[in-house]
Amino acid sequence: MTGSGSTTVMTPPNADMHPSPSWRKTLYIMVFCQVITSIGFSSIFPFLPLYVKSLGSVTSLGTEMLSGLVFSSQALTMMIASPIWGAVADRWGRKLMVERAMFGGALILGLMAFVRSAEELVLLRAIQGMITGTIGAANALVASIVPRERCGFAMGLLQVGLGAGVGLGPIIGGAVADAYGYRAAFYVTGALLATAGVIVAIGVKEHFVPPARTGGRKPGFWREWRHILSAPGVVGTYALRFLDSLSRMAFIPILPLFALELMDEASRVNSFTGLVIGSAAASAAVFSVFFGRLGDHAGGRGHRPIVIICALGGFFSFFLQAWVGSGWQFLALQLLAGIAHGGIVTGVTALLARYTPCGEEGAVYGLDNSINSGARALAPMIGVSIAAWLSFRAVFGTISLLYLTAAALALWRLPRAANCHAPGREAQY
Repeated sequence: MTGSGSTTVMTPPNADMHPSPSWRKTLYIMVFCQVITSIGFSSIFPFLPLYVKSLGSVTSLGTEMLSGLVFSSQALTMMIASPIWGAVADRWGRKLMVERAMFGGALILGLMAFVRSAEELVLLRAIQGMITGTIGAANALVASIVPRERCGFAMGLLQVGLGAGVGLGPIIGGAVADAYGYRAAFYVTGALLATAGVIVAIGVKEHFVPPARTGGRKPGFWREWRHILSAPGVVGTYALRFLDSLSRMAFIPILPLFALELMDEASRVNSFTGLVIGSAAASAAVFSVFFGRLGDHAGGRGHRPIVIICALGGFFSFFLQAWVGSGWQFLALQLLAGIAHGGIVTGVTALLARYTPCGEEGAVYGLDNSINSGARALAPMIGVSIAAWLSFRAVFGTISLLYLTAAALALWRLPRAANCHAPGREAQY
C-alpha cells in the first residue's frame, strides 16, 4: 500500500517477484547461447571492411566512409531501438525478446550474403541494430529469474560467455572467409544465431505474467523510463557504463598503427593486434565471475567498492600505456585493463539489478544497451580525432582520465547501500 497521492499496483506473484527454482538451468542455457550468438556477431568483424571494398559503391561515397557507416549505423539504430524493446519486454515477456533478437539477427545476417553493393550492406546493418540486441535481452531475462543476491555471479557468467564468443568469433569467421569466401561466413553466422534461438525456445521456461494496469491501462514507456531514472544511483550507474564502453572502444581504430610504433617486425602487427584484443577480452571474461561472486557477498554491497577499485585500475593501466616502449609492456598493461573492465562491466550490470524495482528488467537493460551502443558509436570518432590532433599516446592518456572520472563518479554518486527491491515488493508508478 502506498501513501496518499500515489497509486498502488498490485503485482501478481510471478517470475519477476519470485525467482524461479530452475533459474540455474536457465542461466546456463543463456550463457551457452551467449557464446553462440557472440561467435556469430563477431565472426564478421575481421573482414567487414574488405567485404565493403569487394562489393563496391553505387554512389559517390568512398570505401573508407562506407566502412565507417557499416559499423556506426548498427550502433546508432541499436541505441534508439534498445529502450523500446526493453520496455516491450516488461509487457510481453523477456524470453520473447531474446528470441526476437536471435531469430531476427539470423534473418538479417543471412540476407547480408546476398547484397549487391556496400550501400545495401549499410542498410541491412542499420536494420540489424533495430532488430537485434541479444546482450540486453539476455541480461533482462537473467536478471528477472535470478535471485537478487546472486545477480553478480549470474552477470559474471554471462560476461564469460560474451568474452569467449568474441574471442572465438573472429578466428572462425576469418577462417571461413578465407576458405569459402565472405558470403559463406554470413551463412554460418545466420545458422549460429538460429540455433541459439531454437535452444532458447525449447530450453528456457519463463513464467511471465503481464504487469498490472494503473487506472485501467498499462503505464507508458516514458513513465516507466522516468521511474527507473529517478531511483537513487541509477543515473550514476548508467554514466559509468557509458564511460567504460567509451574507454574500451576509443583506442581500437588506432591500435594497429600504435602497434607498428612498438614493434620491430611490421609483418607481425596483425597477429599482435589480435593477441592484444583477445587477451584483454579473455582476462575480462575470467575475472568477471570472480568479481561477480565477490560483489555478491554481504548482500551485494561489494559491487560498489569493486567498481571504484577497478576504475582506478583502469586509470593506472591506461596512464602507463601512454608511456610504454615495447610490445610486451603494452600487452601486459592491456591484460590489467581487461581485468579492470571485467570488474566494472559485471559490477555495473549487477548494481542496475539492485538499484531498480523487480518487474522492470526489460526497460532497465534496454536503456543500458542503448547507452552502451551510443558509446560504441561515439568512441571511434573521439579516438581518431585525438590521434589526429595530438598523438596516438594522447588517446591512452585521455582514456586514463575517463577512468579516473569514473572512479570519482562511483565514489560520490553511487549509494553505499543498494536499494534492492526484494521479491514481493509492490511495483509503484
